[in-house]
Amino acid sequence: MFDLALNEDIAMIQDVVQKFADDMLAENYRDFEADKAIPESVLSAYTNLGLASLEITESLGGAALGALAKTIVLEELAFGDAGSVLALDGIGPALYAIAETGGDSAVQSYVLPLLDKPEARVLLIWDDNSQATDIERISTDGYRATIPWVPASKADLIVVLDPQGASLIDQGFVLNPVKGSGLRAAGAAELVLGNATNPAPVKMRWDNKAGAARALARWQLYISALMMGVFRVAAETSREYAMERVAFGKPIAHHQAIAFLIADMRTAVDGTRLLIQDAACRADARQPFEAIAAAAFVEAIEASMFITPNALQLFGGQGFMQDLPLEKYMREARTLGLMAGGVDLAREIAGRDICANDGVIELSALAQQDN
Repeated sequence: MFDLALNEDIAMIQDVVQKFADDMLAENYRDFEADKAIPESVLSAYTNLGLASLEITESLGGAALGALAKTIVLEELAFGDAGSVLALDGIGPALYAIAETGGDSAVQSYVLPLLDKPEARVLLIWDDNSQATDIERISTDGYRATIPWVPASKADLIVVLDPQGASLIDQGFVLNPVKGSGLRAAGAAELVLGNATNPAPVKMRWDNKAGAARALARWQLYISALMMGVFRVAAETSREYAMERVAFGKPIAHHQAIAFLIADMRTAVDGTRLLIQDAACRADARQPFEAIAAAAFVEAIEASMFITPNALQLFGGQGFMQDLPLEKYMREARTLGLMAGGVDLAREIAGRDICANDGVIELSALAQQDN
């Protein structure tokens, strides 16, 4: 029987995270945006949930619940406020670059000490080793770059992920505050690595091409899950409004054009979730998942670009006002789509796999998870 139900442990975590997002994030997102920071009380409540070690192996004291659990947690948190998630999950996707290229020893040395510091932030940036990025690698000794925007106001470590491996930087960088557009609750800054005479020195370098590919795929899943939460709340908010707003004697949702649009948005939400969870299940089963993660990332971007503007349009002109969250959903969806190497890189990865296999990306046995 094809059963997509979550197992009991993950379903319980989902319920807990939903309540946290509703109580602590959804009601205060404008305050977080204005402050470009998360209050200590919210950070403390998040820490008490124990979600920081969700994907860390049991041998290192983590919960080892895997990628599927993480994507579900991220979706529910982003349903409340995506920017807050990046501030709360301070290590974030940088964990993947360190774990996949450096292994448990690297996690033990550089990640575990930061788990005792809830306010710690680690930034992950992508370097494709080409002139398309502004990152200049100076041999193996360091990096020189100016990155116009990163979603943080401070950082304890910088991790640079490239197709060959990952580098860790703990000094020689500066974050200059900027206004930012989306994800303001996480902070916003220009990141400067090194200067004209001295590059930011590399503290540790891990060369691992296969690990770098997996790290990028897990990063894409991370961002996809955040986008999923954003456009899901946009779709649900606009549907509720369309059921309440009356025009020509009936709710506008009962007019065919609007009803079709709402149905298309719901289809995009559910379809994207299936791709994300399929890739996560592959990752947890130690199966190749890089191409399906890239496809999920592309689909999440396409869905967010379809849903968030249309959700705003259903509200008419008032949708652009900050009295309502629709404009925020659109800003944050577009911002998230620029992360993890962007959509073109993901299309290249997914397309390469499709062409190599002479067919579509097949679905894994998503329902075979152990219930």
